[in-house]
Amino acid sequence: MKQESTQNMHVNTVELSVNMSRQLSMMSFSGAKRKTYISQTVLPTCLSTLAITAVLNARKSGRAHKSDWCGNWSPEVARNLILRYSKEKDHLLDCMIGGGTTAIEAKILNRHITCIDVNDEALERTKKSLEFEVDNKAKQRIAKCDARDMSFIKDNEIDFVLTHPPYADIIKYSEGKIKEDLSGIHDIDAFVDEIEKVAKELFRVLKKGKYCAILMGDTRRNKMYQPLAFKVMQKFLDSGFVLKEDIIKRQFNCKATGFWVTKSKESNFLLIMHEHLFIFQKGV
Repeated sequence: MKQESTQNMHVNTVELSVNMSRQLSMMSFSGAKRKTYISQTVLPTCLSTLAITAVLNARKSGRAHKSDWCGNWSPEVARNLILRYSKEKDHLLDCMIGGGTTAIEAKILNRHITCIDVNDEALERTKKSLEFEVDNKAKQRIAKCDARDMSFIKDNEIDFVLTHPPYADIIKYSEGKIKEDLSGIHDIDAFVDEIEKVAKELFRVLKKGKYCAILMGDTRRNKMYQPLAFKVMQKFLDSGFVLKEDIIKRQFNCKATGFWVTKSKESNFLLIMHEHLFIFQKGV
C-alpha cells in the first residue's frame, strides 16, 4: 500500500542530459535519460533546425546565456518547458526574470514574453542579453514590477508562466536594499505567505487550462531540513491551481557546493541535491 501511495504522487525523476558545449561555436544535443515511475511522458530536448541556428548565432555573438547570475536555472530547463507547454507566438510570463535565461529562450523559440523583476540590475542584464537577432517577430516586454501585484497584466492574458523564485534567503539578491525582494525574507512561513500572493496573481493572469511551471528547492534552518518546496506547492494549490507534475531535478555543480560539502561534514548533515519542478494547471 505504501508503494502504491508513493506512485500515486506522480513523481517523475528526470535527468536532463543535454550536452551544452562551452564553446561558442558548438552545440550538441543528446536524448533525455529518464527514469519514470508513473508517467511515460518525455520532455522534448530537440530543437528545430531554425531554432538551433538561432542559438548558435546568439552564442557566437557572445550575447546569449551567461552563468554569472547566481541561482539562474539552466537554459535546457527553460527550453524544455517552453517547448512542451507552449506553442509559437504564445504569450509567456517570467515574473522573476533574474539573469534573463527565460527571455533568451522565449525569443529564440518565437514566443512573446513579459519579463518582470523588482531588481534593476536583473532587468538591465535581461535587456542586454536580448541584443541578438533572430528570424522571427517575437516581442519582449520588460518591466519593473512586484510579482505580488501585476495589475498591468490583464486577467487571462498569459498562455504559459515559468519562473524560478528565490529559495527564501539562500541567495540574497539585493542584500536588503530592495524591500520588495523576496530573497530578503529569512522566516520560512513569512516567505511562503508572500509566495501565496504571487501564486494568486499568476492564477489571475493565466488563461484557463494553461500551465504554470515553478522550480523550487528546499533549505535548512539550524541544521534541520525545511521542505520549502512543498510549502510553496501547497500555496499554489490553495490559490486554485491543480498539480499536474512534480519533476525531481538533480542539482549539481553549484558554485557553493564546495562550501556546503565542508559544512555538511562539520555539522553532520546531508547535502540537498535536488529541486522540485512543479507543473501547475489552471482548471478550465
